[in-house]
Amino acid sequence: MSSTHDRTAQAPQSGEPAWQVPASGAARFTWTYDEGRDRLLALYQKGKDKQWDGARRIDWDLEVDPYDPLGSPDEVNPLHGSRHWAKLTEKDKADMRRHYASWQFSQFLHGEQGAMICAARIVESAPDLDAKFYSATQTMDEARHAEIYARFLHEKVGMLYPINDSLQGLLGDTLRDSRWDMPYLGMQVLIEGLALAAFGMIRDTTDKPLPKQILAYVMQDEARHVAFGRMALRDYYRQLGEAELREREEFVIEGCYLMRDRLRGVEVLENFGVPKREAAELSEQSDFLHLFRKLLFSRIVPCVKDIGLWGERLQKAYLDMGVFDLGDSSLDLLMTQDEEIADALDRERFAREERERVAEVHEAVAQGEAP
Repeated sequence: MSSTHDRTAQAPQSGEPAWQVPASGAARFTWTYDEGRDRLLALYQKGKDKQWDGARRIDWDLEVDPYDPLGSPDEVNPLHGSRHWAKLTEKDKADMRRHYASWQFSQFLHGEQGAMICAARIVESAPDLDAKFYSATQTMDEARHAEIYARFLHEKVGMLYPINDSLQGLLGDTLRDSRWDMPYLGMQVLIEGLALAAFGMIRDTTDKPLPKQILAYVMQDEARHVAFGRMALRDYYRQLGEAELREREEFVIEGCYLMRDRLRGVEVLENFGVPKREAAELSEQSDFLHLFRKLLFSRIVPCVKDIGLWGERLQKAYLDMGVFDLGDSSLDLLMTQDEEIADALDRERFAREERERVAEVHEAVAQGEAP
């Protein structure tokens, strides 16, 4: 049996198979069991009702071409039209499609493990029982997502990439902070916003049914997670003073610039012999990257504004990034659409299975009536 190490496209920079982040902060108990915020308890109930089994809900029998897992056109490749593109053989182009899909879904996998750990930290550190209840359901959701992405990479793509340095840095900053609200801010707002943008872009453009299923069902869960972060942080940040709010805004600004400037898949181009500096320049010029960034901030900016982090310095940063106007986007509409797309896929699958069962019955009856 091959291991993850055998399928890794690059060795982790640390050289170690595990990453240890020193944890700080307090585990908080509460002895108040009879009260809770109605909206958060309703979300907790929804989290329980919406649990699902990735081994059963997803049709793992669907075939996937590992050299074209997402059906991505050549035009989305940063090398397309460059001097390097003309030198690539058809095999090289197929290999690169595989590497890019592996890089993208590997970052999803690493991010989901980070989300699972952050959700567990919220269970430990949140002061209110209703938040502990909900984040316990989210911990299970994130475990399921990590399981699904790992299975897709191992069984269908056959290749993994190590975690991107910038994503690892943001996760580390989130986990090392001793303030109980920082796993919410780093994970629920920034990293989940990043994930939803990437998931949604692929979900809406791929013509391959298996990755579309995976992403749609994961995004249905993530809609609840973002709602949880918004509720909890909005309530808490109303109580904070100006200096404490500014500290959290600085964290958001740094994280947003980091995600905008560093998550570009340069590692893939380096694996194909493109010098790092040129790989960064080619990636920066990609229309696909520009579209992704716009979608990325369509999830993050309105959430940041909604929870009450909207000081002058943060607004200036968003003006500099060209995304200030996204503060008025409707998060609720986006999340409703995420849930509806997953439900539509379920309806399509159930209808198809019903048609297949009816056809089997008719065939059996016809065989029974034959002389």
